[in-house]
Amino acid sequence: MPSHPASRDESHRLDASPDSSFPIEPRYGPSEPAPGNPSQNGTVATNEKIGYPGEYPYTRGIQPTMYRGRLWTMRQYAGMGDAEESNRRYKFLLASGTAGLSVAFDLPTQIGYDSDDPMSIGEVGKVGVAIDSIEDMERLFADIPLDKISTSMTINSTASILLALYIAVARRNGLDTKQLSGTVQNDILKEYIARGTYIYPVAHAMRIITDMFAWTHDHVPEWNTISISGYHMREAGSTAVQEVAFTLANGKTYVRAAMDAGLDVDVFAPRLSFFFNAHSNFLEEVAKFRAARRMWARIMREEFGAKNPRAWMLRFHAQTAGSTLTAQQPENNIVRTAVEAMAAVLGGTQSLHTNGYDEALALPTEQAARTALRTQQILAYESGVAQTIDPFAGSYCIEAMTDEIENRAMEYLSKIAAMGGMLRAIERGYVQQEIQNAAYEFQQAVDNGAAIIVGVNRFTQENAPPIPLQHMDESLERKQVERLRAMRTRREPARWQASIRGVIEAARGGMNLMPAILEAVESYATVGEIAGTLRDVFGEYQETVVI
Repeated sequence: MPSHPASRDESHRLDASPDSSFPIEPRYGPSEPAPGNPSQNGTVATNEKIGYPGEYPYTRGIQPTMYRGRLWTMRQYAGMGDAEESNRRYKFLLASGTAGLSVAFDLPTQIGYDSDDPMSIGEVGKVGVAIDSIEDMERLFADIPLDKISTSMTINSTASILLALYIAVARRNGLDTKQLSGTVQNDILKEYIARGTYIYPVAHAMRIITDMFAWTHDHVPEWNTISISGYHMREAGSTAVQEVAFTLANGKTYVRAAMDAGLDVDVFAPRLSFFFNAHSNFLEEVAKFRAARRMWARIMREEFGAKNPRAWMLRFHAQTAGSTLTAQQPENNIVRTAVEAMAAVLGGTQSLHTNGYDEALALPTEQAARTALRTQQILAYESGVAQTIDPFAGSYCIEAMTDEIENRAMEYLSKIAAMGGMLRAIERGYVQQEIQNAAYEFQQAVDNGAAIIVGVNRFTQENAPPIPLQHMDESLERKQVERLRAMRTRREPARWQASIRGVIEAARGGMNLMPAILEAVESYATVGEIAGTLRDVFGEYQETVVI
């Protein structure tokens, strides 16, 4: 049967949304060619690819019942000021119905400096919670049952230290560490690409990650020791296709590094997790998640030879797009977040964070955080979307877009392979340049009005009333520094010094670093002291400048 004229007539073609990865057809139908293969009928292609939920290649979801069996975990990313302030927010969120905690750390903690380091002045507790020692970690989780909740920690360069602190606190509370569940982000490659909170040269950073893979398998088996993150690359300006391609390329690099270190892919791969951005282009986002799942299943089975079906599954957390939040008319961000959250749910996420509407201006207030959480709860309990599995399956549009994203992402993976892999592509600045180009093109579209941002370049409002904002106590930094210095006077010098020597010996000698780091944090060594010790042994990464 011939195509409907309007569906193939370029004069009727709709231009893509400026943040879309590819042009969108005005109509999709059963006789449309599959993207990238004009000779193949689209319906046949999708019937061969989508399968059933819970079955390879998991296009429709990794569980056969999806949300009918269990809802996604509702997390709210939070951390501010000192440990006590953040602990109060966590208890508020748990009382409001959140099912898991997600910890934001301040910049000094992320890059391995103590709160009293000159590098930390003015940054302590500003974008997350300040954690210097085991005493801070105890205050952060005071009266929170670590064996009954799941904790995600957005931490990368110092992930091994923060995980050790979490485990040490659990031990002090008499808990079996094999019962702990959660995630450390621990994705250092995207830091070199898009975010910048790296410390060590790439090879040493990868060694720390594989040490964590091996150690946690035996001691904290329910812990996800990495969350391979496309989120920050999307925030830096990548397209959806780039987000999928570069995230999976990073994932392949971690898998290969672990296998090269002697780890069994069927043992460690089931604990890999991913972190994606839920952006504003609704249909493309739904398709993006489905394409990523299918691609990863094939990569793990066909490229790495994994035989364990759990090693084929792409499990992911999603967060709504911080980069889409606007300081102008911030109440509009509630709608943006709801649309993005719906895309994540219909795309099959395992857990979700929804942003506060005021986050373009400050850390979220309690009211904004509650509204963000209620958005998830309304989706779960009122919208009906959790009642059926992958409701868009078989949609001509969604299946065509899923194929298109997969095809275009595979082209990127082929280019990266030809360069010698993701590490080489990062060293050359290729990935960074691709993201910068995409970001520049989108900003041009905003500036010339091709991309409409409601309340910013269209439908603006003069003299909008201000909204209440979260304000941090400026004395928190001083108090944090005072507590840190007091702790150093109380610790046992001989044990502390011996633990630091242990970290040096493990780093130089090639032993697994985690036992030495755990002993150090239990001996009251600080985050900055342990990170600084590893700096002395490993050196620091020098960024490739991309112009």
